Amino acid sequence: MSLLSDSPPWASEEHGMFAEMVRRFFAEEMAPNIDAWVEAGVVGRDFWHKAGAAGILGGAVAEEHGGAGGDIGFDAIALYEQARLGDVNWGMGIQSIVIHYIAAYGTEAQKARWLPGLVSGETIGALAMTEPSTGSDLKAIRTSAAREGNLYRLNGSKIFITNGGSADLVITVARTDPEAGTRGISLIVVEPGEAEGFSRGKPLKKLGMKGNDTAELFYEDVKVPLTNLLGEEEGQGFYQLMKQLPWERLLIAIQALGAMDFALAETVRYVRERRAFGQRIMDFQNTRFKLAECKTRTEVLRAFVTQSIGRLIDGTLDAATASMAKLYGSEAQGKVVDECLQLFGGYGYMAEYPISRAYADARVQRIYGGTNEIMKELIARSLDV
Repeated sequence: MSLLSDSPPWASEEHGMFAEMVRRFFAEEMAPNIDAWVEAGVVGRDFWHKAGAAGILGGAVAEEHGGAGGDIGFDAIALYEQARLGDVNWGMGIQSIVIHYIAAYGTEAQKARWLPGLVSGETIGALAMTEPSTGSDLKAIRTSAAREGNLYRLNGSKIFITNGGSADLVITVARTDPEAGTRGISLIVVEPGEAEGFSRGKPLKKLGMKGNDTAELFYEDVKVPLTNLLGEEEGQGFYQLMKQLPWERLLIAIQALGAMDFALAETVRYVRERRAFGQRIMDFQNTRFKLAECKTRTEVLRAFVTQSIGRLIDGTLDAATASMAKLYGSEAQGKVVDECLQLFGGYGYMAEYPISRAYADARVQRIYGGTNEIMKELIARSLDV
């Protein structure tokens, strides 16, 4: 299976060729390294560089900034193929989100300055929204960015930041006007290598995603130039976040679909080979019925995801629909991976089996990008008009 199995209208011959290239690259360069990344708690920079050189990070970036000049469907394909291989460690999802923030809101000088490195993999990006006391409530952001001459002085902290341990560029959500509510929020680009007072906590130990360097970030009188304000006007941060969240939430649904395809393939292979009571596990009616349910959930999500990608490309994907995709996708992923692990029996509980890791990795999908409880509230609001 693939993201393009149903030949969605937005998929061109170039998308198909890209999918084949990404699949081969991941099979050769990603699959042999997953266990090592989990053990190390981080994806090596050599892989980032190889992925950049292969063109995986720049499919939707303009050619003048080092990309291929395509649409966001290319990012969707790469994210799906990563998940279909069983990996959640490489932080390409956040890299894509950072790239699209800069491409959408950056000045021409900012695009020229930051996009080429993000596309080549020389620069690793992170998005610092969540704070210890705010969770999904972006309106309650406390990190401040006070103007002093031609500089901003940042103070505050962020938590659960994907790629946070190795990021070279951190889009930081901060308050530039403490009295202006959501209109006082701006996005400030911090480059840790040049930012005195910026520090990172120890890598966070997590239930899943063990190969991703998730970290807490601290800002203590961090000075950055005013030119690192993303865009040309302060107070646009909340608007920018809201406009980009549909991609972040659809991205989670895309990853859910890939993970479900992975879990199903692993499980079908196992139940065909494993025998009990004189027959294959696959030959028990319960096994077949459970797999039928899992397959149905997966295909429903595939149709929803591919339709939503098309709407994102043509500019008609609304926030409520993206929230539905995230809600349904992450819930379906949890159900499917759980059912698949059950069919492995005791072996499914062993860490050496990929289905065990897939089970742990799936849990966070219902939390980040806005909890599923928040998704339900957003969806419900769209009904009350």
